[in-house]
Amino acid sequence: MDKETSAKHVDVLIVGAGISGIAAGYYLQTRCPKKTYTILEGRDAIGGTWDLFRYPGVRSDSDMHTLGYSFRPWREEKAIAGGPSILKYIRETAAEYGIDQKIRFGHRVRCATWSSDGATWTVEAETGADGEIVRFTCNFLYMCSGYYDYAHGYTPDWPGVERFAGRIVHPQRWPDDLDYDGKRVVVIGSGATAVTLVPALAERAAHVTMLQRSPTYIVARPSEDAIANWLRRHLPASVAPGAARWKSVLFGMYFYNLARRKPAETKQTILKMTRAQLGPDYDIETHFSPSYNPWDQRLCLVPDADLFTAIKSGKVSVVTDTIDTFTETGIRLRSGEELAADIIVTATGLSMRLMSGARLVVDGKPVDVSKTMSYKGMMYSDIPNFATAMGYTNASWTLKCELTSAYVCRLLNHMARHGYTHCTPRRRDPSITEEPLLTFTSGYIQRAMDTLPHQGSRRPWKLYQNYALDLLSLRFGRLEDGTMEFA
Repeated sequence: MDKETSAKHVDVLIVGAGISGIAAGYYLQTRCPKKTYTILEGRDAIGGTWDLFRYPGVRSDSDMHTLGYSFRPWREEKAIAGGPSILKYIRETAAEYGIDQKIRFGHRVRCATWSSDGATWTVEAETGADGEIVRFTCNFLYMCSGYYDYAHGYTPDWPGVERFAGRIVHPQRWPDDLDYDGKRVVVIGSGATAVTLVPALAERAAHVTMLQRSPTYIVARPSEDAIANWLRRHLPASVAPGAARWKSVLFGMYFYNLARRKPAETKQTILKMTRAQLGPDYDIETHFSPSYNPWDQRLCLVPDADLFTAIKSGKVSVVTDTIDTFTETGIRLRSGEELAADIIVTATGLSMRLMSGARLVVDGKPVDVSKTMSYKGMMYSDIPNFATAMGYTNASWTLKCELTSAYVCRLLNHMARHGYTHCTPRRRDPSITEEPLLTFTSGYIQRAMDTLPHQGSRRPWKLYQNYALDLLSLRFGRLEDGTMEFA
């Protein structure tokens, strides 16, 4: 039987010590200084994604002027930074503000139960090798644990996998002892992880093949942001980071909106840039021309055109085909071609798992999150005193997470001023219809669609994926909007 300990109480319990959990801690202690909080982290280190992913070349896929915190701006020259630099930055931020002292490591949240009578959440977490159950109570529960399964990535069920005599590796569980020097490597996938891994592996491997079922839009940009670096050199330290951040935000919004308004023109512009990188004789139409429109899935970014450089060097090949079967020496494709490999890397994506798979119970009734509607992209219909930090699909994760944390603090301070103990989004307008939470066609989202909450057809249930609109709504919008019920 699991051991149990008595409950520990805080005003706010944060789950997750990654980039959004550290932001949540900062905002709580600066904007709600009278509130007590604790951060529960299932792993044994700060950093979340940036501590988990250790594969070669791991880096940001958006610029650090927006992925970094507004309250502690990124000051390095490279705007597209490597994983170790990002991890160091997150840990230094936590230490600088004393947030690291609020973290309890090795606490894996399994269940959270709300009681309206006591206006409290009771949170159960497993800790230690023997799975000891530790209980916490809180008045507000803030989930900052991301949206995917930290334990397992997604790997399709290919035929013949057991026949392969070499080594098969998923990037989410990259082994420290993997020796790929002089080896033939096949990387299955064409998303952000694959385009990061391939040029990094090519530096030491004999040859790397990127095997994709279908192409992805890939855009090259310099790893250093010349404008941001100029601003830092010529503007006061109090002004330059904000200017660089807004430059990146506005350009990202402009490009995204242009792509959605003029998808055909945007596609041709991207392909033209790719052709300029690889030359007129490369088969761009087969390997780099997706069947979908730009931003139906997230675009892939390659800093300093490293992937294209590796292809031109002959160290990397791109093959667009489907897998027939694994063989003893590699992979046989539907076309009949065989790819010889010593190592196969399955960069085939993530498995989504909202709230780390924790079960929610409200007043004795289990909550099916897929039956709820998302309020302002952070709270859920009929779930009291509860929020999640979820970033953008078309911009940096941190932008939305900071807005969410600031809004949670506004909410807590408003409740304290008026003596409220409950805040619950309620669906009162029957004319608001349900829509999918995310419209991306990416595989990891489509596979999880049945488990996700919905969004509504109008605000405050509508998810706009727009930083400027969210800034106005979350920073300046009315808290008592007729949808949020206070008691």
